[in-house]
Amino acid sequence: MTDTDVTTAENPSNDEDVLRIIESARRLGIEMDEADTLQWLAALSAQSDDDVVVDADSGTFGHRISMLDFTPRDLERFRRIGRIVEVTGPEGVAESALALSGSAAQSKIQSFPGDCDYFQRLNIRAGTREAACRIMAELMREKVLATRRGDTYQFIEAKLGSYPVDCVRGGEPKRKGTPIAWSAAEIEAGEQAVETVDGRPAVVRWDDAALEPGWTKLDWVVVDPERGQLSNASNMMDVTWEAPDGTIVPLDGYLDAYFQEVYLDADAVPTFSKVAKHVTPDALDDYVEQLEHEVRKYLTKQLNYGKAAKRMYNVFRLSGRHLDAAFVRELFDEPTTILYQVWSLIVTLDNATQPGSSIPISTVQQQADELALQVVQALEGVEETEIVRALMQLRRVLESQESGADRTAEVEAARTRVNLVNTFFRDKLTAVPSINEYILRMQEETPGH
Repeated sequence: MTDTDVTTAENPSNDEDVLRIIESARRLGIEMDEADTLQWLAALSAQSDDDVVVDADSGTFGHRISMLDFTPRDLERFRRIGRIVEVTGPEGVAESALALSGSAAQSKIQSFPGDCDYFQRLNIRAGTREAACRIMAELMREKVLATRRGDTYQFIEAKLGSYPVDCVRGGEPKRKGTPIAWSAAEIEAGEQAVETVDGRPAVVRWDDAALEPGWTKLDWVVVDPERGQLSNASNMMDVTWEAPDGTIVPLDGYLDAYFQEVYLDADAVPTFSKVAKHVTPDALDDYVEQLEHEVRKYLTKQLNYGKAAKRMYNVFRLSGRHLDAAFVRELFDEPTTILYQVWSLIVTLDNATQPGSSIPISTVQQQADELALQVVQALEGVEETEIVRALMQLRRVLESQESGADRTAEVEAARTRVNLVNTFFRDKLTAVPSINEYILRMQEETPGH
C-alpha cells in the first residue's frame, strides 16, 4: 500500500471512441466535459503496484478505483453518522475498519446520493468460533440499545441469522433460511416470538441466531442537525474471527471484497490489511458476478433502471468497459436524477414517523417540503404537479404518525409517482448501443446459465 494522495496519469490519446461517446452523450442532452473524461479514463486505466491507496490529506483510504469517485466534501458528516452506526468492542478483543459504500462512497459523481450506506470490517479475537459469534451478538446488542433513539437518530431494525424452520412472524410467513429482522425490543428481550406453521407459539433466540449470522446489518434513520436533512443509515457488517494461531475466518463463510469502499480512518489500515489479505484471488470476478446478479434483478423481476444503472457503473469500471462507465458516470449529475434521492427519502420519512419515533415531526415536515421543492426545480408541467401533490398528501398522512393500510398506500403512491426517474435512466441507457446490448443480454440470461 502506498501512503500517498490519489493522482492521475497522463491523459490518453484523443481517440475516436472517446469522442464518439462524448458526442452520443451530447445528442442525448448529457454534457460530458472532454478534458475531465479523458483524465478520468487515464486514471482508471493506469497501472499500479498498489490496489489500495491512502489520501493523506483526508485520512481516508480504499481501492484506487473507488478513491477516484470520492470527495471529502461531506467527510465530517459521514464520520459523525459513523459514530452512531459503528459497532465497537474492548481493545484486544474487537477491532474495526469502517467504510462508506454505495452512492455515499461516490460523492464526487453522485450529486444526489440515496442512503448513507456503511460497510464495517469487525475482527474479533476469541478462543473459538462460537465464542466469537457470541461476542459479536453482544456487541451488536449493546450498540442497538445504546442508539435505540435520540434527538438525531432512531433505530429501525437489525438483520442477524436465518430462520431455522418455516414459521410465521406477525402474521407473515417466513421460510426456513431467510434472514431474520429484529426490532430493538426483540433484541433487548433476546428473542423473537413466532408461530410454527401449524399455529403453535415458538421463539427464535438472538444468541442462537448469531451462531450462523449470515447477512449482518443494522439500520437507523438519522438527522443532520445543520441541514435538517433525514437519511437512512445502514451498517453492513463483515465479521471475522481471529483464532489464537492468527487464522482469520469470516463468520458468514465469505470474506467480502473491497472494490467499492472508502474507509474513514487511516488508523484502521492495519486492521483492514490484516483481514483483506485473506480475500480470495477470485474476489474481483466474484464481485462483478454478484453485481450482475443484482443488475439482472433490477432489469427484470424488480424493474428499477436507477438501481440497475448504479450497479452497471461499478460493473463497467471494474471489468474494462471504461467508455460505458464514463457515460453512466455522467448520468448521476443530471437534475432529473434528484428523483432517485426523493424516491429513497420517501421510505426514510416513513421510517422516521413510525409510532414511538424520537425524530421530531418538524424535521419530517421540513424534509417533505424540501423534497417537493426539489421536484419543482427538476421538473415542469403535469409531471411536476402530480408528484408534488403526491408528496403533500404523503406529508399529511405521515404527520399523524399512525400505521395502517392508508399510510402504506400513500407511501407506495408517492414512490410510484416519483419513479419517473426510472424512465430517465432507461431512455438514456438504452440509447447507447453498447449499453443497450448489455441490458438485453442481462434481460435474456437466467441465473445459472
